[in-house]
Amino acid sequence: MPNQETLYHVAGRVATITLNRPDKLNAWTAVMEAEVRAAMEEADKDENVRVIVLTGAGRGFCAGADMSLLNTVAEKGLDEARRGQAVQPISGSREGVRADFQKKYSYFPAVAKPVIAGINGPVVGLGLVIALYCDLRFASDAARFGTAFAQRGLIAEYGMAWMLPRLVGHANALDLLFTARMIDAAEALRMGLVNHIYPQEAFLESVQKYAMDLAAKVSPRSLRVIKRQMYDAMFQTLAESFESSEHEMLASLQSEDFKEGVAHFIEKRAPAFSGR
Repeated sequence: MPNQETLYHVAGRVATITLNRPDKLNAWTAVMEAEVRAAMEEADKDENVRVIVLTGAGRGFCAGADMSLLNTVAEKGLDEARRGQAVQPISGSREGVRADFQKKYSYFPAVAKPVIAGINGPVVGLGLVIALYCDLRFASDAARFGTAFAQRGLIAEYGMAWMLPRLVGHANALDLLFTARMIDAAEALRMGLVNHIYPQEAFLESVQKYAMDLAAKVSPRSLRVIKRQMYDAMFQTLAESFESSEHEMLASLQSEDFKEGVAHFIEKRAPAFSGR
């Protein structure tokens, strides 16, 4: 069955997942949630995919939860809203993945491949939560960011109180959450909320170039292990992180990608990493 609210495309070993409700600024629904989860799982399993880009169709990334759902909750209660948005879950718990990264949106760090948020326009509320769980965030110079929750009588949703300070610091996180003000891409970059800003007219091409370079020039095995190390380290002491890195270094020295990494450098040619 074709997707209703997302698009999925693979080229140059990059899987691009596009939120596809441009007339609603890609406002988030239960259908979109299920389709994004399914697409992430498909890309994670596909050996031809090495990097994942999540972006939005039209002029926005994601305007947050669909206001019709919020209106139903306000008027009829949460149970009625849940009945109207019921979607069959994609999968259950994953063995070997810590519980922290098996929640509703916090599963992005458990995806073995880099996930890049291509923030092409406004990203607000739940949309910002989704972007926070991506590994990297690239913004168009037309992008704008806001939490929105306090202006709706809501709170820091879905672990945002844990993720946001780790990116922008405690004081900046409180400012964004307390005021729910909108900030532009330049301020987001200064805070550390985004990694790069690209001109709107060449935005998607710039994001795709970065992703394709990552897919072509870097060991997929290294990306996989480094990503796991980084997220595990959020729950480790320095000693635990150090010991883990010693173990991973010994394993990497026996890998095919290590041999290829040395060979392509000595032979002065493009790498041909296998991911093993």
